[in-house]
Amino acid sequence: MTATVPPERRMANDIAANLGHLPEEAAAEAVAGHIGRFWDPRMRSRLLAYAAGGAEGLHPLVIAAVRLLHGSGKRESGPRKAREERP
Repeated sequence: MTATVPPERRMANDIAANLGHLPEEAAAEAVAGHIGRFWDPRMRSRLLAYAAGGAEGLHPLVIAAVRLLHGSGKRESGPRKAREERP
């Protein structure tokens, strides 16, 4: 009997595989952006919960994207950082 992979894991891994030609950081940001903007909130929350529980079977880019979505790997953007530094 074949185990069924939940759709959010399968979709996230497919997106990561398709964006694997990009540099790693850019690919992780692209995966995070896609998940954050286009996914149904329930699917996104299931993926985030699964990744928080160990992330077995997820593409490394998906794991990096989940970190970005959680905010642990966010970089400071230029315009926002410049705005905060104004007197």
